Amino acid sequence: MNVITKTVQLPDGRTISIETGKVAKQADGSAVVRLGNTVLLATVCAAKDAVPGTDFMPLQVDYREQYSAAGRFPGGFTKREGKPSDNEILTSRLVDRALRPLFPSNYHAEVYVQIMLLSADGVDQPDALAGLAASAAMACSDIPFDFYISEVRVARINGEYVINPTFEQMKQADMDLMVGATKDNIMMVEGEMKEVSELDLINALKAAHEAIKPMCAVQDELNKELGKDVKREYDHEVNDEDLREKMNNELYQPVYDITKQALPKQERHDAFDKVLADFLEEYDAAHAADLTEEELEEKHAEATRYYDDVLKNAMRRCVLDEGKRLDGRRTDEIRPIWCEVSPLPMPHGSAIFTRGETQSLSTCTLGTKLDEKMVDDVLDKSYQRFLLHYNFPPFSTGEAKAQRGVGRREIGHGHLAWRGLKGQLPDDFPYTVRLVSQILESNGSSSMATVCAGTLALMDAGVPMKKPVSGIAMGLIKNPGEDKYAVLSDILGDEDHLGDMDFKTTGTRDGLTATQMDIKCDGLSFEILEKALLQAKAGREHILNKMLETIAEPRPEMKPQVPRIEAFEIPKEFIGAVIGPGGKIIQQMQEDTGATITIDEVDNVGKIQVSAPNKESIDAAIAKIKSIVAIPEVGEIYEGTVRSIMPYGCFVEILPGKDGLLHISEIDWKRLETVEDAGIHEGDKIRVKLLEIDPKTGKYKLSRRVLLEKPEGYVERERRPRRENGGERRPRRDDNREGRRHYENSDRQPRRFEHRNEGSDRAYNNESNEFNDTFDAE
Repeated sequence: MNVITKTVQLPDGRTISIETGKVAKQADGSAVVRLGNTVLLATVCAAKDAVPGTDFMPLQVDYREQYSAAGRFPGGFTKREGKPSDNEILTSRLVDRALRPLFPSNYHAEVYVQIMLLSADGVDQPDALAGLAASAAMACSDIPFDFYISEVRVARINGEYVINPTFEQMKQADMDLMVGATKDNIMMVEGEMKEVSELDLINALKAAHEAIKPMCAVQDELNKELGKDVKREYDHEVNDEDLREKMNNELYQPVYDITKQALPKQERHDAFDKVLADFLEEYDAAHAADLTEEELEEKHAEATRYYDDVLKNAMRRCVLDEGKRLDGRRTDEIRPIWCEVSPLPMPHGSAIFTRGETQSLSTCTLGTKLDEKMVDDVLDKSYQRFLLHYNFPPFSTGEAKAQRGVGRREIGHGHLAWRGLKGQLPDDFPYTVRLVSQILESNGSSSMATVCAGTLALMDAGVPMKKPVSGIAMGLIKNPGEDKYAVLSDILGDEDHLGDMDFKTTGTRDGLTATQMDIKCDGLSFEILEKALLQAKAGREHILNKMLETIAEPRPEMKPQVPRIEAFEIPKEFIGAVIGPGGKIIQQMQEDTGATITIDEVDNVGKIQVSAPNKESIDAAIAKIKSIVAIPEVGEIYEGTVRSIMPYGCFVEILPGKDGLLHISEIDWKRLETVEDAGIHEGDKIRVKLLEIDPKTGKYKLSRRVLLEKPEGYVERERRPRRENGGERRPRRDDNREGRRHYENSDRQPRRFEHRNEGSDRAYNNESNEFNDTFDAE
């Protein structure tokens, strides 16, 4: 084996190692990346040639986490890894977005990048190493690739920027960004923040890029040491330069004229399609004699590819030279906006947000703790109480095709909107919240429309958001070799496709909450980035003002169909009493009241949620719970239930599970022979007062008579003092009351008692007050 290992240090002194030549040697390229006890294997394989007719980069990135990496069993019946989790899909997208622009534009062979998490101790975050591992595998191969990249996570902790922080460090962070870059340019950014400024974001990107540069340099060294700096030859495109030049000369001006007309999306596309169709018709007529039908089809495919370049050039020149965009707007102008809340009667909250030809219908559903989503990833086992789902049906772009399952794009766009909104939900909000965004029309920036519509739907549902959030997508036009550039606000779908940047930001009036950026050009300076961020801020504020014209603040009252929830805490030691053996007590309470009760132990307290469709059920359930956890207080009056009757009194349950003795002398002011004489029976409800709690036994002494009016002329009978331990014996009474035992002037002999110790024949004679060896028991 020719094992080669390279290392690079992080700013805090930790070391990342890259090793190749030991495992997965049959792949075109493979690399093992390690940080501490976190180990990832990345492999890359490319087809020898392109599939005929392919005119794009068929790259597939797949990041998967093995449960064995953390010493865990997968859940489910099969006990093996299944379909990728949302976290794995999101990590795959992060790597894909950084790698894809760096393949040669004319390379169309299928490329598969697979990244596996093999070991993890829950200290370091593996997704921050996935991009480096994938690029290192590319460096170990002869697959054509323009520049090597790396990805790092940057977080701001106590004012300092930390590269690849640990899970524990992230708990104190107010910024969480994933940054992918080459040694010269930033290619990809995604993350969330707690209302930070634009300058803070730029400083974080600078810190990340400085950490990435040495990682790219190490990969260059590795590539040269392996002798892979000479890439494989390929020929994936057949080009007709004469046809390219002819199309550029004949079609540029017609396309440029259409671009300046500011037509709606479908009309513009129809006009562009007609220009190409007319050209191909003329071309076929001119070459019908010298080209076969198959050759003409090949020329049509080439012409379609060249026409895309004509469209791109015309659109870009129109923006740079005349400041006119495809829909006629200025570079910093936002499309017309209209909003509506409560368009649907039954959802807990709903809203429509329309910006130009992009429209989102969002609904908000409020549920209980039982509706939380359980996350069971390799390194994350938790619950989510805020969910956001994004759907992109084909009709939103006028496509005639069936709608399939949720794809990676839907998961990625929904996650970005989720990040933008989640920080503005109150921490003590007891509901589980689900937002669903249905994209009904799409012409650019549908994920940002989801953020705006989601904010409106939350406020319509009465969710007390900390601050409303809006979002915007920015674009960039910058031709290589030119100093002139244009930053575009609220980009169209075509401007995203034909431009150089897609930069999305969400935020409140006070700062950024989430961002996502993809760069398609070389040489994006921080000066351009700062201009884009400031222009985006102005656009976000304009959009937010339009939103607040529709609904200025969350509704003070939730709609009648929303389940009501009350949340409170109880001492930890009462959790078991509320639940009962086998859940018997809590289940009975739910059956009696019709409420749903959940209880969790958090921070050594029991957190209880009680939900029901009406307030009466909630109040009844809360009363039952509070009666269980209540501590009896001396002097308090309780309405108790008689549980059992004894000759000397009765036991009364004053609180669930807490019984006290109501002595027969404390039932009434008059003398009673039996408890029943007072008309008290088992199961009766009576009012009693707690007189005393025995400090040693904790037993409760109750009284009923103190709640009754004292009879006129009543004289309290004098009670004899009790004999205390060590005190003198009470004096014998001389009167011969009923029940007193005495033997004066009686023929009856004193009784003799026998006491024997086990294993002994000795007995005690109480006549002589001594032990006798022989004793005739009576």
